[in-house]
Amino acid sequence: MEAAFFDLDKTVIAKASMLAFGRKFFKEGMISRRSLLRSAYAQLVYRYLGANEKRLLKLRKSVLSLTAGWDQSLVRKIISEGLIEIVEPLLYKEAIDLIEEHRSAGRLVYLVSAAPYEIVAPLADHLGVDGALASRPTINEQGLYTGEMDFYNYGPYKVSAMEELAQENGIDLNESYAYSDSYTDIPMLETVGHPYAVNPDKVLAKISRERDWPTLEFKDRVLLSDPSRRARPFLVALAATTGVAIAATAGGIAAKKRHSV
Repeated sequence: MEAAFFDLDKTVIAKASMLAFGRKFFKEGMISRRSLLRSAYAQLVYRYLGANEKRLLKLRKSVLSLTAGWDQSLVRKIISEGLIEIVEPLLYKEAIDLIEEHRSAGRLVYLVSAAPYEIVAPLADHLGVDGALASRPTINEQGLYTGEMDFYNYGPYKVSAMEELAQENGIDLNESYAYSDSYTDIPMLETVGHPYAVNPDKVLAKISRERDWPTLEFKDRVLLSDPSRRARPFLVALAATTGVAIAATAGGIAAKKRHSV
């Protein structure tokens, strides 16, 4: 069995997924106006300067501190309600087309992201892919975020999650594909037989040239809810069924995708 692994932020969508929901969190009273402005600034830095280990570590600490005390059920509600409004306008058409091509070829398709599972898993369902490998924030017995992380799906830890997934599902990583924009995902790209750099940062662009990895440019946007796309098999009913799929995130998805780390 072959698979295709897609990094999420700046590979499938044009922004950092966690930051994209900043305004929604503000409206729900979960973050302050100051935090919202910091979120907007972080998006600009991320967009124009790209990701590096120091920036990602700073962003991770900031987000974890910000989420302490949040209600997980409210976060899920915000994400489910915001998928079409917030995420769809950020989708790269080239990424969606590639996902369709891999599905048509009979490959499994997964989103692999350092973003929280509560964001990545619903988006994976919305895109009609097979699962999500994502970070796992710590949730206490009251269903609140503690500000800690059970598992951070970043760098070499993405590789560990992919290898576990491959072992459980009979996936041949040497025959599989991976796509990412960041040099922090070089371990992920090295793990598969067909690595692709997408809108790469300077370091990844250099490494890609040295290793003859193909480089792709994603720039066009697409709406899955666009009627012109509804003839495509695996996207047909997504807009209509998103609410149902999200409602299953806590139970059915977790059980179905036990391998999602």
